[in-house]
Amino acid sequence: MADFDPVKMNAEQLRLKDPDRWVPRQVIPFAVFIGFLLVLQLADYFFKVDLPNSPWWRKAPEHWIYPLQSLIALGLLVKWWRSYEFNWSWKWSLIGVVFGAVGIGFWILPTAAYDWLGLEGQTEGWRKWLGLASRKEGFDPGAIFGEGSSGYWVALFFRFLRAVVVVALVEEIFWRSFLMRLLLDWDGKYWKQPFGKACLLSFAVVTGLFVFAHAPIDYAGALIYGSLTYLLCVWSKNLGACVIMHAVANLLMGLYAVNCGKLGLW
Repeated sequence: MADFDPVKMNAEQLRLKDPDRWVPRQVIPFAVFIGFLLVLQLADYFFKVDLPNSPWWRKAPEHWIYPLQSLIALGLLVKWWRSYEFNWSWKWSLIGVVFGAVGIGFWILPTAAYDWLGLEGQTEGWRKWLGLASRKEGFDPGAIFGEGSSGYWVALFFRFLRAVVVVALVEEIFWRSFLMRLLLDWDGKYWKQPFGKACLLSFAVVTGLFVFAHAPIDYAGALIYGSLTYLLCVWSKNLGACVIMHAVANLLMGLYAVNCGKLGLW
C-alpha cells in the first residue's frame, strides 16, 4: 500500500508504521561516530609515531580520523534526513540558542575561574571535582601544521564541522529521539511514545550517560548542560531546538578554546 512506502513517508509516519527502518536510522550514525573514537584509540596505540621527522598523519592520526568520522556520519545523516522529526521552529530555535549559550557558559566557567583565581598546576579536592584546570593541552592543529598554514585552517574547519554539525545531530537524534523513547517503554512499542515526554528514569539515564561520555574533568559542566538540554526537550517537545542548542554550545566552546588557548576543552 502507498501509505506504507518508506520512501514517501515523513519522519513521523516512518516511526509509527515502520520502526524496523526508523530505529537503525536513529542509532547507526551515533554508533559509527563512537566506532571511530575506538579507531582513534587503536591508531594512537598501534600507528602513532611521535618523532620529529614523522609525517603528520603518523604523528597526529586524529587529524585524518576526525574528518573521516565526520564525513561518514554526515553522509548517513543526509541519506536518512527525512527520517528525523526535527520540526524546525523559529521560536524554539531561538530559545535553543539561549539555552546553548547558558549551558556552555556553565561548562567553561571552571577553567575561566581557574584563571580568574590565579591558580597554578593541578587542583585538588572540590576544585578538581568542579573542573578547575588550565585546559591548555588538547586538539592543536597549529602544533602539527604550523599556525595559519593551509593545513591548520583545513584541520580547524573539520574540527568545527564535527563539533557544531555532526556531534549536535548524531547525539541529539540518539539521546533525545531514540533513547528517551526507549526508556519510556522499553518492553513495549516505545517508538510510539511522543517526543519529549518527561520521565525521571529517562532524565537520570540519558543525562547520566551524557555525563559519563565525557572526561571526569567535564562531569560538573556536563551534568548542568545535560540537565538543561533535558529541560529544553520536555518543554519544547522539539528535536530541532535541542540540535540548535547543542550546535550553538559547541560553536561557542570551539571559539573560546581557540581564542583563549583552552584547547583541552575540545
